[in-house]
Amino acid sequence: MEPRSISFAEFQSCHFLVGIVLALCFTLVSSTTNETDKLSLLAFKDGIIRDPFSVLSSWNDSVGFCQWYGVTCGHKHQRVTILDLRSQKLSGSISPHIGNLSFLRELWLANNSFDHEIPPQISRLSRLRILRLDYKSLVGEIPENITACSDLVILVLQFNQLTGKVPTQVSLLSNLRILSLYANNLTGSMPSAIGNLSSLERLYLTRNNLGGSIPPALGHLSKLQYFFVEGNKLSGQIPFGVLNLSSLTNFDIGENQIRGSLPADIGFALPNLQFFSITSNLFEGRVPPSISNCTKLEVLQLATNRLSGKMPTLENLHELRYFIIFENQLGQGKPEDMDFVCSLTNTTKLEVLSIAYNSFSGVLPECVGNLSTTLRGFDVSFNPMFGEIPRQIDNLLNLEVLHMRQNNLSGVLPPNMGNLRNLSILRLFDNYLEGTIPSSLGNLTQLTILNLSGNKFQGQIPSELSNCHFLNRLDLSSNNFSSTISPKIMGISSLAILLDLSRNRLTGVLPVEVGNLTFLTALDISKNMLGGEIPNSLGDCVALV
Repeated sequence: MEPRSISFAEFQSCHFLVGIVLALCFTLVSSTTNETDKLSLLAFKDGIIRDPFSVLSSWNDSVGFCQWYGVTCGHKHQRVTILDLRSQKLSGSISPHIGNLSFLRELWLANNSFDHEIPPQISRLSRLRILRLDYKSLVGEIPENITACSDLVILVLQFNQLTGKVPTQVSLLSNLRILSLYANNLTGSMPSAIGNLSSLERLYLTRNNLGGSIPPALGHLSKLQYFFVEGNKLSGQIPFGVLNLSSLTNFDIGENQIRGSLPADIGFALPNLQFFSITSNLFEGRVPPSISNCTKLEVLQLATNRLSGKMPTLENLHELRYFIIFENQLGQGKPEDMDFVCSLTNTTKLEVLSIAYNSFSGVLPECVGNLSTTLRGFDVSFNPMFGEIPRQIDNLLNLEVLHMRQNNLSGVLPPNMGNLRNLSILRLFDNYLEGTIPSSLGNLTQLTILNLSGNKFQGQIPSELSNCHFLNRLDLSSNNFSSTISPKIMGISSLAILLDLSRNRLTGVLPVEVGNLTFLTALDISKNMLGGEIPNSLGDCVALV
């Protein structure tokens, strides 16, 4: 008989028949024999429709099933104790026959593409200690009977499409240390029964649709180290007991509607904190001075709240890497508002400092030049700060992003800003800066965005900017630049997003080199003193809209 292709209907029929045969086999074989495990594995394999790495090709009679890929058996009974098929890009469904692997202690199926629901037969795995079904496409609700796996220590179902509520029966998993339901579509409220999990060390409920308030019962979790509920719809206040768990090292309640104020003694109650975030909530009041007692703190994120008042000293936070407090009402409109920045000079690992959109006044202190050379991002935008940009800022040799937008800064640009050779983004628009642009800016060869608009710069636009070969957005509008436009500026072929030279006093003609800006999408040279004809080469800018 000649070979022929098989239709999808025939393919489904074959799988249906195999399923019947396997089911019959299960009725004939005793569950006390290891033959049950073999048939269970074959049933699991039958649910796989895509195996790009052919990891299940070894699942055949050429070797014993204990030598199959991803399978580990116990030495005594030769029963399957571990099934580890994580990160193999498998597709299909999880066979309900998985529940017949009665000696299974660890099930690792993470980072594949299993869909359908979690089979309730998993509840038969009474010896199961680790269940990892994360990074999949699982749907449906979390089976309530999963709590029959009473020995579970790790339950990770994160990054799926699970719906419904967090089962209150989860409180029966008395040995549970890690519970992660991160990034699903779970609704309802956080069960107060979670407070009964006395062994719990890590709780991840981030990125769901949970509402209500944080249950006070969670303050009983004396071993809790990680508490992540960011990106939900939680409201109310943080229970006193939760912010009194001295075991906490990582705490994130960002992007909710939680209100209240930070306790005055938070730095003494949580001495082991390494990560603390309340970003995008409704907190009010001051930042407690005791926060400086959290000497292990690496990330402090208080952004987008209603915090106000003086920012306390942070001199003891030697491990701090990210300090992000933008979009608050911090500051008192006094000259000493920025003094706290000098306390960060003791922080030798600082990478990001963002205090934008606040009420910090005064002069940017010269001590910014003593901040750690590990600093990559510095943002003081949208504050009523005044005075000059300290020339010492050129000590921050690893700076990649510098934002000083919309302040009241004046004076000239430090002549050695070109020392910041790793700078990728420089935004100083809407200030009162004056003088000429230092030619040293041409040394910023990694620059992609330069925005100096809305200032009082004058003189010629330095041709050295043509050395910035990665520049895709250049905005020098609304200044007092004069003289002609250098052809070299029009030779910056990387400009693809914006070239705005409008509202200046530029003279001469538009250089024919404008045709080199082939991929430029926006060009504005209006409200200058340019003359002559529009060069025909402008037609080569095919991306202009």
